[in-house]
Amino acid sequence: MLNNYLCLKIIINGVIKMSKFDKSYIDLCQRILDEGTYSENRTGVNTYKLPHQILSFDLQDEFPILTTKFVAFKHAVLEMLWFYQVQSNDVSWLKERGVKIWDEWEIDQDGNYMGKHFGKEYAGTIGTAYGYIVNRYKLTQNLINTIKNNPNDRRMIMSLWQNEFLETASLPSCVWCTQWDVTDGYLNCLVNQRSCDVPLGLPFNISQYAVLVNLIAQVTNLKPGKMTWVINNAHIYENQIDGIKEQIDRMKDAKEAPKLWINPDIKDFFEFDNSKELKDIKLINYEHCGKIKMPVSV
Repeated sequence: MLNNYLCLKIIINGVIKMSKFDKSYIDLCQRILDEGTYSENRTGVNTYKLPHQILSFDLQDEFPILTTKFVAFKHAVLEMLWFYQVQSNDVSWLKERGVKIWDEWEIDQDGNYMGKHFGKEYAGTIGTAYGYIVNRYKLTQNLINTIKNNPNDRRMIMSLWQNEFLETASLPSCVWCTQWDVTDGYLNCLVNQRSCDVPLGLPFNISQYAVLVNLIAQVTNLKPGKMTWVINNAHIYENQIDGIKEQIDRMKDAKEAPKLWINPDIKDFFEFDNSKELKDIKLINYEHCGKIKMPVSV
């Protein structure tokens, strides 16, 4: 476990801070390697998995992004805006911005994906998943309206898991539900994830939803508060183990968490810049230990 690694680095004048997210993330990875159950799954690449894993973040304390490996912050945020701001399932929107993470799940021009026919109307999309659901039910608009006008509401939920649309989704939503709470001027968010590729998906997901909380807090005149992450099936694919071990070894070199900057002049969620440059959302002083390549299983 982490007691094999330096969690603090001592220098002559005191202590260098390190990202708390790196510590909790590496601890989760080590638990999966040490305690995980070897398991088959639909991809054909077996995993080591642990059920019901929980991570907690105080967004007032630090912005959660890994420093033990490079995380493509702009791509993560653009994917999140594709879901909740643009509310799209069209993969070309991402490709125009250099984001290729959904290419493997794109339905082809004949309407086919992985041997299944979805219909030509879904060509070039991921089918009825993510942004499609957000748009159909106007989830973002309804959430922001409720936070502004009825902040004590206990039904502030955005659910991407809609049974009637699962069969026409190339990948049913992994992060499928967010629950929102306003307490003492802080906006809190509970995130539910049905299945989590811990080496590849989780670093993206944590950072992008932390940005989402910050953006919605800004446009509703609140402060970002707690973010709690619940994973039903947290797993590491067996072909990712070498990469994760390399990342664990980097723990001694973890950096201090960067700062998130959001353009303070933007008061409408739908006006945040979503161009490739992402002009209204930036990381300040993001230092990291470099990239680690790990395969994705489809």
